[in-house]
Amino acid sequence: MHFYRSINKIKAFTFDLDDTLYNNSMIVEKAEDEMIKTLQGYEQLRTLTLPEYFAEKRAVLASDPEIYHDVIVWRIQTITSLLNKTNIPASKFADVIDEAMSCFNVWRHKMNVPESTHTLLIKLATKYPLAVITNGNVDINKIGLGDYFQFSLRGGEHGRSKPFPEIFDLASHKLNIPSHSILHVGDNLLTDVNGAIDNGFLACFINIYNRDIFQLNDTKCLPHIEITQLPELENLL
Repeated sequence: MHFYRSINKIKAFTFDLDDTLYNNSMIVEKAEDEMIKTLQGYEQLRTLTLPEYFAEKRAVLASDPEIYHDVIVWRIQTITSLLNKTNIPASKFADVIDEAMSCFNVWRHKMNVPESTHTLLIKLATKYPLAVITNGNVDINKIGLGDYFQFSLRGGEHGRSKPFPEIFDLASHKLNIPSHSILHVGDNLLTDVNGAIDNGFLACFINIYNRDIFQLNDTKCLPHIEITQLPELENLL
């Protein structure tokens, strides 16, 4: 554990999810692959490929740049755009989208949450209020983490995604704790570290890259704390 900045007394923790509380490697990729297979089950989309899906996703973003704040809406709009290029009746779109999104969500939640994460959160939750701030779409109740957190905020649904201020401000408001007393923990230097610091939070960077923080391209400012393994946070108890 490295300290780069002096810190106020910590009164609450907020956590990122993916690659912070568990290894998210290849989870989204697998979910997208299975979703494409589901869409290919429709004759009109039989030849759809993953690169074609991503190209459509980029086109949707280009036409509506703000959509990236909500990954769920972005995915739905991408599928809708693909369907608009087929002869599938518009009355059937909702059923196709529901089937594809249900498939994606099943695979999206097939991650393994380490026992060490559960152990840490149990200990922290006995002393501090905990909350989640994520730019993704993982439901903490579906991965066995719901009991540790007072709430979970998601980009798009609860304001613009990290590093923008709305979602951080809402977390501070819901916790009823000043932002300078909340430690945000995450693996992303831009969305988590810069986002936290720019919005008055304390920042803890979990360095999963096994590289010197000063050599990482996304290092724009230093966090208050750097760790390489989540259980190191026990040192703050």
